[in-house]
Amino acid sequence: MEISLFEPRIPQNTGSIARTCAAFDITLNLIEPLGFKLEDKYLKRAGLDYWPLVKLKNYSNFNNFKDSKKNKRIIAFSKKNGVYLKDFRFHEDDILLFGREDTGLPNNIINASNSLISIFMPKVALSNNDPKGVRSLNLSVACGIAIYEAYKQINSKNAN
Repeated sequence: MEISLFEPRIPQNTGSIARTCAAFDITLNLIEPLGFKLEDKYLKRAGLDYWPLVKLKNYSNFNNFKDSKKNKRIIAFSKKNGVYLKDFRFHEDDILLFGREDTGLPNNIINASNSLISIFMPKVALSNNDPKGVRSLNLSVACGIAIYEAYKQINSKNAN
């Protein structure tokens, strides 16, 4: 399994995601342009001293990324009407793709992916002006939830 971030903007989120990837021993792909430099102090701080454990790959754009992953499923995550995470069945070599913190994944990237997943939120906002709900999860939280579910599924299959 791999985690891929499409044009991430917030270094602290990427640092936290890198730390989670290190903990689960999975590759983190960053698809440029990034909203920060890889030397950013906030990125490094969020990843703590685990950076030597992070398997990090950078791609100059989505096309280069997709071309390098031809035989793997790219699973996009969005709040835009995907299959709920709990109902999706992961494979060992899936690539989980997450969008920018401010705009998510654009439709052309979602359409270039093999599947679309949404994480269920019981208190979801029905519109941008809905004061009774939340529009989206923090990117690092969404990645953590997805990694855990995929890892749990894959390892329960391998245990059988």
